[in-house]
This record gives sequence, C-alpha cells and structure tokens, in this order.
Amino acid sequence: MKKVKLVYNPSSGDNRIVNSLNDIITVYQKYDFHVVPHILKFNPADDEFLSYTDGNYHHIIAAGGDGTINYIVNILKSNDIDIPIAVLPTGTANDFANLIGVPTDIIEACEKNIKGSVRELDLGKVNDKYFVNVFSCGLFTDVSQKTPTIMKNTFGKLAYYFSSIGELPNFKKLHLNITANGKQVYSDSALIFFVFNGKTAGNLKIAYLSDIQDGLLDILLFKGDNIKETIRTVFHYITHNSHKRYPKDIIHVKSDDITITSAGNETTDIDGQTGPHFPLKITCEQGAIKVICPGGELCIKE
Repeated sequence: MKKVKLVYNPSSGDNRIVNSLNDIITVYQKYDFHVVPHILKFNPADDEFLSYTDGNYHHIIAAGGDGTINYIVNILKSNDIDIPIAVLPTGTANDFANLIGVPTDIIEACEKNIKGSVRELDLGKVNDKYFVNVFSCGLFTDVSQKTPTIMKNTFGKLAYYFSSIGELPNFKKLHLNITANGKQVYSDSALIFFVFNGKTAGNLKIAYLSDIQDGLLDILLFKGDNIKETIRTVFHYITHNSHKRYPKDIIHVKSDDITITSAGNETTDIDGQTGPHFPLKITCEQGAIKVICPGGELCIKE
C-alpha cells in the first residue's frame, strides 16, 4: 500500500477540509493509498513532522489556501524534501490551485490528483523565503494579512475588498530602485509592485503573460503618478482583461534575478502572508518544485 501525507490547515477558507476528511481518506483508500494526516499548528511541530518524509511516500497532499501552500513548500525546501505535492484548494482565493487546474470540489480534486501527472514548476525566492504565486508590496497588497479569518470565511473573496477600502486615506507611495538582470529598470515612486510566478492575485488575472515553467518571474509595477487615475486604469484593466499589452501606467519586466530597494520600511506580502524586509533579492528557481497536475497535463488557465 502506497503512503501519502495529508497536511492541512483546519482554519483555511470555510473550514470545509475538516468536514471532508472522511471523504478524502475514502477516495485515497479506493486507490490503495494509506493516508497519514497532520493538522498544521504553524509552529516547529510542523517542521518536525514534515522532515520525516522519505521515498516511502508517494506524495504530499497540501490542503489550504495560498498561504498554507507557501508555508508547506518552505518547510519542504528547507529540509531538502523532493516529494511531489498535490494541492487541495480549501482557502479563500486559491490562486495557485486554480492556476494548475485543480477542481474546487474536494472529492473531484482528489480523484484528478491521483490520476494526474507530476510536473516540475518554478518557484520564486525572495531573500530566504520561497513563493508559489506572487510577492508584492504597496497599496492593497497586504489586505490578506489584515483581514480576519472569520471575515474571510464569512464573506470569501469579498472580504478582501471590504478590508482594502480603509487603506486609501493613509496610503503613501513607495520609493523604489529596481534592478533586473544587472540593469536598472526603475527608480521612482510607485503605487504597487508585484513579482508574479503565477498569473492571478485574489483571483484577479493581472499577470497574463506569466508562465510558471519559463524560468522567469514577471515584475508588474504600477507607477501611480495620479493615484485616482491609476486605480481607475488598473480596475478597468483587470475587469476587461482581453488585452495583448499592459496599459501605460503599468511597467512589465521579465527576469530571473531582481533586486529591489526602498527608501521606506514598507510591509511586503508573500502569498498572502507577511513577507521579508527590504532590501529584496528575488530569483526564479526553475523547476524547483514537483507538483501533481490534474488530468495528466499541466492545465494552466489562460
């Protein structure tokens, strides 16, 4: 009998993972898998549990949102564990799971993950932390950190928008210097910047040119010369995203080696969690994580 580790965050999303445990185990047992569960405590006990993962395990089931996936991936990488990951989307936004085509229904996701294929996908790395989807800083980018779990679970993705409204009156622009591949690409003020490995943030398709297998990250910087006009442009761009190019207020650069400094000490965000402090050294680690993609193919959504 093959073994899998089920590592889950019981507080993610609407807490449905807790009510789905019996169904998950039943599906896996049907395919002759023995499930070893672990409730994430977000303390050293998680690191100790995951560090004892060897070749006897077929894969790791990571159940939660993007922040939970980020947490699990960082533990695996710090322990040099090279076991494939299957994602169960039980968070609020689930950008990474949506990107690779994991169904929202838990049972269907289990079935398709079991029958899926392993693909080597890129990871972003900022200072000493990995990210699966996006690293960001500026207006709205730390909303996920500030939004209480109970609000996320009650209102879902709308909670992010409710929480972000209060940021506008007190917002101060970033003052950035950005170097990519050894060349300075920006030195001025900015409203927001994103460094994408995936394509979406909060399920909003922003980095439509990003490719999680090309060995490059996509920097998107919103200049914000006029804050109100830029916000209007950004929301129009996001809600009418059939574009083949970015609007003039958005600077786009592809790179695998990025350095960003700031005159301030702004809070950064890494997959919905608090990120590292400036200065930032960001790299793309090509093919750094093995992920089970449903349906036997890499089902990247366009």
